[in-house]
Amino acid sequence: MGITPILFWVLSTMALFSALMVITSKNPVHSVIWLILVFFAISGHYLLLNAQFLAIVNIIVYAGAIMVLFLYVLMLMDLKKEMEPQKNRWLKIAGAVAGGSLLLVLVAALKKADIGKDIAETRMGDIGLIENLGRILFTDFVVPFEISSILFLSAMVGAVMIGKKE
Repeated sequence: MGITPILFWVLSTMALFSALMVITSKNPVHSVIWLILVFFAISGHYLLLNAQFLAIVNIIVYAGAIMVLFLYVLMLMDLKKEMEPQKNRWLKIAGAVAGGSLLLVLVAALKKADIGKDIAETRMGDIGLIENLGRILFTDFVVPFEISSILFLSAMVGAVMIGKKE
């Protein structure tokens, strides 16, 4: 057995444990930190599938920008214990029934799925490589790429001008 299956199981265990900690943590800041760990585990799975661009984008966009936004919103909310709503016993029961129903539907769908023969290609092929994406962007799609860069530049200048004080 190679290193790839071991890494897959380690990353899967880390992702599942972190996802459980996201929903069971009482502190919202701790939940966001656990969610960042989930995103890193998912990026590890992307790397195992030879999709480096998706892994990098997942880390930059989700683990970076979106999580900073979540933490910023949590800090602005100023959560206090006395402002928490009272927990209703019937809501917990309804949540457990809904979660169990979802689990039942997922298990039934996976039983019918024929995934035994499908094997992901690892360490072969060049589908997810950044080199291929760059080659296509700078040869076939160079004009739309440059137009979008000018659009992003004008959006940044506009944001600076709007935020600038008189």
